[in-house]
Amino acid sequence: MALRAVVFDYGMVLTGPPNAEAHDALVRITGLAPDRFEELYWSDRHAYDEGKLTGISFWQKFIRDAGLKLSPDAVAELNRWDARMWTTHNPVMLAWQLALKRNGLRTAILSNMGDSVLENMQREFDWLGRFDVLVWSYQHGIAKPDPAIYRLTLDQLGTSPQETLFLDDKLVNIEAARALGMMGIVFSTVDQLRNDLKSATLDAELPLP
Repeated sequence: MALRAVVFDYGMVLTGPPNAEAHDALVRITGLAPDRFEELYWSDRHAYDEGKLTGISFWQKFIRDAGLKLSPDAVAELNRWDARMWTTHNPVMLAWQLALKRNGLRTAILSNMGDSVLENMQREFDWLGRFDVLVWSYQHGIAKPDPAIYRLTLDQLGTSPQETLFLDDKLVNIEAARALGMMGIVFSTVDQLRNDLKSATLDAELPLP
């Protein structure tokens, strides 16, 4: 069955690496050792992506769990830097998305995403509107690798799993997509993606990035 759609993860696929200046600012404001910061940052990130926490409540809980005493202004600053950290983009992948559209494929973003980060992206990136479908986890109360969010994306695209390619930087998310019958490729670099598309003989159906 021919491919009709390509679904992209946002972070580390359509984006570059997290903004280092923003990350350093977060660690500096908290005053935590880097390892402790990372432990606390990721412990509740899935809840944030599922919409169980807002950006502000995520950082309020972070501060409580860290035993810190920071002002509301500091919380707001953490939230702003966090959003900035993820507001980057990968020009080569964005150019490829346009090439796919010119070749008649539908494109979507399926991303585990919290409210404050998305709000900043929407202010900064007009290219989000070039995608046919945008699925942000917190808006639906579900996040990858929950099968429901993949089904939601497919429904909005109007494609079957077998007609849909999914790209994500995390293997667990790719495995969930494959379990539904989607074709999945773990993204690391553009060069590796090009090789993986050729290995899957998808270069016969798709332009290469």
